Amino acid sequence: MADRTNPTTTHAGVLRPDEFARHVALRRVECADALSPWVENYWRLRWDLPPRATFLSATLPHPSCNLTVEHGGIRHEAEDRVVVTGVVTRRFEVTVRDAGWVFGAKFRPGGLAALTGSSARELRDRTVPAAALLPEDLVRALDQLGPDVSDEDCRDRFDELLKELTTAPDPAYDSVLEVVSTMLEDRSLLKVSQVEGRVGIRERRLQRLFSQYVGVTPKWVLARYRMHDVVTELDDGYDGSLADLAARYGWYDQAHFTRDFTRLVGTSPGTYVDACPAGAGGP
Repeated sequence: MADRTNPTTTHAGVLRPDEFARHVALRRVECADALSPWVENYWRLRWDLPPRATFLSATLPHPSCNLTVEHGGIRHEAEDRVVVTGVVTRRFEVTVRDAGWVFGAKFRPGGLAALTGSSARELRDRTVPAAALLPEDLVRALDQLGPDVSDEDCRDRFDELLKELTTAPDPAYDSVLEVVSTMLEDRSLLKVSQVEGRVGIRERRLQRLFSQYVGVTPKWVLARYRMHDVVTELDDGYDGSLADLAARYGWYDQAHFTRDFTRLVGTSPGTYVDACPAGAGGP
């Protein structure tokens, strides 16, 4: 059985983390041990911008679903304050304005599907009212949370409510966690065929598992983790050759790397480097 408490995600992905931290306060909060097989961590955002000021927050995608309570109009199209967001396959951009607050649970890859029996594939690139997946009494209880509730009390409420959903061990989900953890921990894995050989799961089964539990392909997850590594190095002040950096993380054609980087990040690697202050780490 996979170790269900191993890290299965990173804190990478916030673009321009130094600038983000000047506008939005981010705090991560640990969940109860009993929930750690399914939940990576909780997180809270809080902001209070001057009148008419705005900030475009941009985040690279993770292979994770989130359950959030949102106050302050961060998603103007969402009428419900308690929502579930599936895996986002593109750069996630939100214009932050006025004052607001969000508290959320970041599930491990496959964690939400394992808890609820839902299909992660059907949630991909979608935000839906939490009541579509979770019991109504749980959603009503979460809807009572807001900026006036401490982070610790929010954590306790999420812990209490999500524990009611916990289930017996799911061997298929354990297999997903093993694969994801292997991808994350071994930076030498650059191709899915290498992952298959390492974990002993054939391609067809691996594809089925990821489609149901994670909502995206194993290739997508591996590529996102390696791109997170690239952007983290750039944010930390990398001053070497971009060609060397690309090759280290699996791109042997710099033109291909530049296209992938630009499509996901929104600017070319060279432009991103020029705008990065040396040594800028994540929040």
